[in-house]
Amino acid sequence: MELFISLFAALFSVLNPIGTVPIFVGLTMDDDKKERSRISLWTAINVFIILVISFFFGEYVLSFFGISIEALRIAGGIIIATSGFSLLTGNFNKKRGVNKKVENDAQRRNDIALTPLAIPMLAGPGSISLLIAFYHEHHEMFEIGISVLAIFAVAVAIFITLRSAHYLAKILGASGIVAISRIVGFIVIAIGVQYIISSIITIVQTNLM
Repeated sequence: MELFISLFAALFSVLNPIGTVPIFVGLTMDDDKKERSRISLWTAINVFIILVISFFFGEYVLSFFGISIEALRIAGGIIIATSGFSLLTGNFNKKRGVNKKVENDAQRRNDIALTPLAIPMLAGPGSISLLIAFYHEHHEMFEIGISVLAIFAVAVAIFITLRSAHYLAKILGASGIVAISRIVGFIVIAIGVQYIISSIITIVQTNLM
């Protein structure tokens, strides 16, 4: 249970579906309720597939390119901390690779579930590197099952959040969403810093002992 809560909390904080609410509302403003539900569902499915692939095959990609797990953890920690800092300062949307041109293109397409919603707004480098490092530490069969369950739970949470996005936008308002995003941002920074510290400690212990 502790493993499930740990991975779920880390992924939910890094993915931050609450921070995606304003953009989702803007991109689906002209869609009806049924279409919003469909987009929400497929966004969650796409995120689940991307995260599961990253979890199971990410380490093999690292081996192919000769990247150590500690280097990945440090790089991932920097990305995660940067995302958290962007959330904390209110510049998060600009850091997600969704500029005005991309947003306008997305609005003209029929399906925005894969991009820009699933990638890069939700499943980005931070969550992918987090999962690769997590698999390196928890690769027993039982741990893998719990991890996949946690990823599925995050995908369900994304679906519920996006499905309720227009209601949340009305209830919380712009200031409420900003406040929640900044609280989450502080947690995300802490996760990123912890990844960097843990990796440095491991490198020092390996080289000195």
